[in-house]
Parts: sequence; structure tokens; C-alpha cells
Amino acid sequence: MKRSLVSTLAAALFGAAALAGIATSPAVAQEAPQAEEKAAAKAKTPTFEGTVALSNCSGSVVKLKGSKDTDKALVLSNGHCLQEGMPGAGEVVVNKKTSRDFTLLKADGSDAGKIHSDKIAYATMTDTDISLYEVTSTYKDIKKKFGIDALKLDPQHPRQGRAITVVSGYWKETFGCAVDGFAYRLKEGEWTWKDSIRYTMDCQTKGGTSGSPVVDNKTGKVVGVNNTHNEDNEKCTLNNPCEVDKKGNVTVRHLNAYGQQTYLITPCFGKGNKLDLDNPRCVLPKP
Repeated sequence: MKRSLVSTLAAALFGAAALAGIATSPAVAQEAPQAEEKAAAKAKTPTFEGTVALSNCSGSVVKLKGSKDTDKALVLSNGHCLQEGMPGAGEVVVNKKTSRDFTLLKADGSDAGKIHSDKIAYATMTDTDISLYEVTSTYKDIKKKFGIDALKLDPQHPRQGRAITVVSGYWKETFGCAVDGFAYRLKEGEWTWKDSIRYTMDCQTKGGTSGSPVVDNKTGKVVGVNNTHNEDNEKCTLNNPCEVDKKGNVTVRHLNAYGQQTYLITPCFGKGNKLDLDNPRCVLPKP
């Protein structure tokens, strides 16, 4: 996977050694086709409201289950999208000072304005591929100044068969498909991810879509963050992730795209949107 088309070599991902950290949740059984069709008919295609464009990636302003309007807002993207460079296998970044601007988008994809972050609350490419920036504005500030609501992060495991949309703030483009299934392990380069979301082939993502929120069309909530796809039909190399099952069997799915689940984030942030990796329910990798 690539951060942007202009940074081809610097933005790919995942790796060779399986690393411990995130507990894998069992995939939820696919809903009955008839029920899914009815749900899809009622579902609305997500807009760009609350998404952001980074210099090299996409992202979104997200609100957790316990977040309050007066809390400093969080911006979700990929760990490999950090300006400081991609974290190595086993590396975890916590509460690191930074300076980064994000272009906030309106529902129609037009620019609403800029928001700023001076801290990376959490970032890693171990077991998952996420970054969470704490911005200097509260959710209330953003709503008052721009009229923009944050996207809600779903605290539940995503469901197989559900219609989803990858919403790219970088390209101001959406990619619609469904959750095809879950990869027990996804390897690319030196990195390994757990329980990754595999999309159906309708979502042909590209460089710059990294960090885009993966939105469940039925609930409107974020269930994942887009991060990679197999470009060249290679096995486990940069920009060519491979799947590894529990028995160690390797599968290459040419042109398949993937995202990382985000429900695991919720237990790791406590009151005031503050990182709390000591919470017993938090299974994100620790420094």
C-alpha cells in the first residue's frame, strides 16, 4: 500500500514476522442474503463530512463511544502515514510532539478549512496500522467553526457481508464494496497485521487512500481504516500483502484491498479522550 502516488517507494507495507499484541476476534457470520438486501436498500452512501486530507494520505475526525463534545478531537489515519516515517516492526509511538495540519472536508467534498495537531497520541504498524492525532480543537470547536460533525467509531467488530465505503479525503473520492472476510494474518514487507478486513473486489483503492475511514453503510460508523492492496501479484512484499492462515498457509489475492479494524481503539482511550494503554480491555500493542 502507498501513502500517495508520488511517494511510491516510501509508502508500502507489511511484513514477515508475526508479532503478538492484538487479540483476534472471530468473524461474525454473514447475514442472510435477503436481510442484507433490505439493509442495503435502506443504507445511505457516506458523505465526505468529517474526513480529512493529509499531505500524503487520507483520514477522518473520529469520536469514540465515551468522547464528549468538550474533548480534544482525534484524527484517525494509518501508522505508515506519519511525517516522521513509517514505524518499524515492533515500534509503538505514544504521545509524541508533532506539528501537522489537516484539511477538513464538507459533505460534498469541498474544503471546510484547516485543523491542527501538535501531538501523535498513538501510532503503530505492529499488529495493525493506525495513527491517532490529538488536535488542538475540541469537537465543539470544530462544529461551531466549520459546521462539521465527527464520524463515530463503531466499538463492535465489523460484520462479514456488510456494504462498506472507503472515503478518501486525499482524492475526494469514494470506493464502494462489501466486507468479503477477514485475514487471520496479513503480511507485507517487515510488518504483520491481525484480523484484517478483506474487501470485495469492487474497492480498487490506490495510493493516497491510505488512512481513509472504512464506513459501514448501514450504521454510518467507522469500522476500519484503509491501508493496503496487492498490486503486482507478489507474495508478502511491499505493496503486495499476502494472507497467512492459522496453519501457516499463504494466499496471494492479486488486486485485493484491505483495511484494519478500529473497534480495538475504543477501550484504549479513557476520560477526556486520553490514551490509556493500561486498561485491561486494551489490547493494542504497547511501547
